[in-house]
Amino acid sequence: MYAKTPLRWFALCCCLFSLPSWAIDVGEHAPGLTAKTLNGETFDLHQQANQVVIVNFWASWCEPCREEMPAMQSYYQRHKSEGLKIIAISMDEPEDDAMVRKVMASYSYPAAFQRDADFSAFGRIWRMPMTYVIDKQGIVRKDGSVGAPKIDLPLLEKLVTPLLTAH
Repeated sequence: MYAKTPLRWFALCCCLFSLPSWAIDVGEHAPGLTAKTLNGETFDLHQQANQVVIVNFWASWCEPCREEMPAMQSYYQRHKSEGLKIIAISMDEPEDDAMVRKVMASYSYPAAFQRDADFSAFGRIWRMPMTYVIDKQGIVRKDGSVGAPKIDLPLLEKLVTPLLTAH
């Protein structure tokens, strides 16, 4: 019996390391995500019924993250009255809190620190930016772990605008 134990551990490790780094796929219901935003409000993804939600994982040191934020802000300003929500989860370390707050002062959509958020069901956040789009029915329409990571206005118009007008 003891001779099989190392073999079992080896098999378990092989299975675990061969699992994909993401936990959700396009077409599936979005997992839970809750966060206390920088302004102290609570964001709960499951309470966003009939809203299109963009979940953006970013960091202040990430140049591509910072480059896409103006496009998200512009799109958010034009479409928030149509039911668009954005939550930006900062993956920065606590020593970078001041920089995160400084960056987010230019944007009107809410943000949260990773330590104040529960997004574990989204799987491992292995690159940044990493952005998910969830439709009004709570279905994932863009999996941030697949494809090009950067978001821009043409992609938002192509992907998100039809979701806003769908009933």
